[in-house]
Amino acid sequence: MGFIFSILNTALTLYSYAIIIYILMSWFPGARESSFGEMLAKITEPYLEVFRKFIPPLGMIDLSPIVAIIVLHFARYGLVELFYMVGM
Repeated sequence: MGFIFSILNTALTLYSYAIIIYILMSWFPGARESSFGEMLAKITEPYLEVFRKFIPPLGMIDLSPIVAIIVLHFARYGLVELFYMVGM
């Protein structure tokens, strides 16, 4: 059970980092068009699209990635609490 928890916790952490890297790539011209940028887009865009439906951009600023990362943080926190409740 601890091994599964560790894998899920690590996966959520890595996914948060992937979102952060993908968002920072928007600061560099052509970075999202690279093969690495396209790979990150395939991984992160489906999750970010959910939040973009509810949170419109404010001018040139897209706040949906921030909300998406916060939701991932709460999911990771909930996973930790659930793991401790189940019996660590």
